This record gives sequence, structure tokens and C-alpha cells, in this order.
Amino acid sequence: MAKLYFRYGAMGSSKTANAVMVQYNYRERGRQVLMLKPKLENRDGATIVRSRCGLEAECRFVEELPQINLDHIECVIVDEAHFMTADQVRKLVDIVDEHNIPVICYGLRTDFRGELFEGSRELLRWADTIEEIKTICWCGRKATFNARVHDGRIVRDGEQIQLGGNSSYISLCRKHWKDGNLGSFENLNMED
Repeated sequence: MAKLYFRYGAMGSSKTANAVMVQYNYRERGRQVLMLKPKLENRDGATIVRSRCGLEAECRFVEELPQINLDHIECVIVDEAHFMTADQVRKLVDIVDEHNIPVICYGLRTDFRGELFEGSRELLRWADTIEEIKTICWCGRKATFNARVHDGRIVRDGEQIQLGGNSSYISLCRKHWKDGNLGSFENLNMED
């Protein structure tokens, strides 16, 4: 029986790398995989998902899903799933329930303020299996929060969605996120 999976983690936890590796494993065994991402996520090009470590795969957009023929698809993988709408998540639920196709979603749980994204909220509600992909804070503890950074300080206000990489965000444990303690953020690799 197919399931809807939500694999979440803080920024830098290798979510996209995991997504690309899972689609590679399916394809290596001759399986048909549909890799998707929301149109909003365009940092790496329109139809590419790319991890920070350089793994990449071609993809289509979540917004195209109603027009995609799923007859020969054996798995759907969604990167940046937190950017999805509630309706898009429910469409994925229907794919699992009506087509018996497993759907694996990768994304953030919360934004830089600690608030759930719409897509994440719905995935936490509807997913059959919820798995955390872990990464660490500068102090060595598990990082669970995504801090938005500007001029060496944590930003607490602003639009929920602002695309960015290592120069704009850092993953922190709850304590250091609450305290606004970036550790040696300035000494980290600051490339996007």
C-alpha cells in the first residue's frame, strides 16, 4: 500500500540531496519517477533541483500536476514541499489513495520565525509517515530552527518567503535561535 511521506529538516540537512538520491535509486532499477518542485523555487533554474553539495536532477512543477499523466509513474518525489498550498498537498494525498503511488515530500517544517509553512502544516496533517532529517547547530546540538540573517544579526520580521542560501540563513538549535546567537556565522562558508 502506497504512503505519503513528509521528510523535513532544518536548512542544510541534505533534504534535496536525499530527494535526488531517492529518485536516482528508483531510476537505476528501471522505475518511472516524477520529480517535482513548486514554481516559486527557481534558484537553480526552472526545471532543476540542486543540492548544496552539487547533486541535481531534472524536475517538473507541482503546479503542472493536474495535467501530468500518472499511468506509468511508480513514485512521486517533491522537493521544497513547504512552498506548496493546502490544495496541492491534498492532490498528493489523492495520488497516494486513488493511484496507489508513493509520494515522498522533502521540505522545511517552519520558517525563520518558527511558524509552520502552509505546505508543511498540511503535510504534518495528512502524511502517513513523518521523518526528520537531522543537521546540527554551530554548537553541536541538533538544529531545528532556520534563522534568517542580515548584517550578522538574526531577522525576526518580514515576509515568510524569501529565497536564499547560506548567506541569508543558518540552522540553529532552539536555544541559540531564541537567544539570537549565531556563533561564528561570519566564519562559515557564505556562498549560496
